[in-house]
Amino acid sequence: AAEPIIPLHLFKNRTLVLAVIGSVAVGIAMFGTSVFIGQYMQLARGKTPTQSGLLTIPMILGLMVSSTLSGRVIARTGHYKRFMIAGAVMLTVGLALMGTIHYDTNFILVAIYMAVLGAGVGMLMQNLVLAVQNTLDVREIGSGTSSVAFFRTLGGAIGVSALGAVLASRSTDLIASGLAKLGIDPSAMGTSGALPDLSTLPGPVREVVERAMGDSIADLFLIATPVALVSLIAVLFLKEVPLGNRSGIEQRIEVDGHSIDEQPVLGQPLVGEPVVTSTSDDEIEVDDPRGARV
Repeated sequence: AAEPIIPLHLFKNRTLVLAVIGSVAVGIAMFGTSVFIGQYMQLARGKTPTQSGLLTIPMILGLMVSSTLSGRVIARTGHYKRFMIAGAVMLTVGLALMGTIHYDTNFILVAIYMAVLGAGVGMLMQNLVLAVQNTLDVREIGSGTSSVAFFRTLGGAIGVSALGAVLASRSTDLIASGLAKLGIDPSAMGTSGALPDLSTLPGPVREVVERAMGDSIADLFLIATPVALVSLIAVLFLKEVPLGNRSGIEQRIEVDGHSIDEQPVLGQPLVGEPVVTSTSDDEIEVDDPRGARV
């Protein structure tokens, strides 16, 4: 595009604005949980990076199943708002449940909480895009879709950065206080800011670190919960427009006022070739086959 800037007039569209607000919360949930659940598994539960990735499968399954099933129903009925509301509720509940975990919480409970969180993201994330696509002019669907995706990614990046700063501060304080209770000078852990290797720590110190990281990461989910609640409010105010059944090509033809047969083939005129009718030193006059003189 010559000027790859978001058209500001799109923000006059109420659905787009509400979808952007909801997408920020989804971004924080999706990117934040991916980052911090991995850290929880490694630093609070002592798992390897590979094990940490595998243990997030319940969240991925929740996302996949909810998005697939809700998508099928939406395609059949044309109504999507009920699923968006359910998704926002599950997203909020899932984050709140993840805020209750500790370093020794049963893995089955953690898996259930992750599945609830993933189901919320699955029913909300893509349907926010769908709602925008269904209300914008066909010529603006690309800009609207990319705008929602952009703000979702931006929200996730800002959220992960902000929550990461909170995690660093909170975990440092909890580790320091835990070591002090053991009679250990906190400076003995070093001041480099690097994450400790749990396998090299003695038993009592390792438990202090695991407890601190578990509680700190749980606090991050509690902080993110009000943001998810904002997405629920945004979805509640969103006006549902039942899905249409015309393709993008059909909509574009209707807007442009052409039939398929009247659409010019790229690089070729409709009928015959342009005819040069007169020339001069600084002008060339051409009869266009569509009736215009250039």
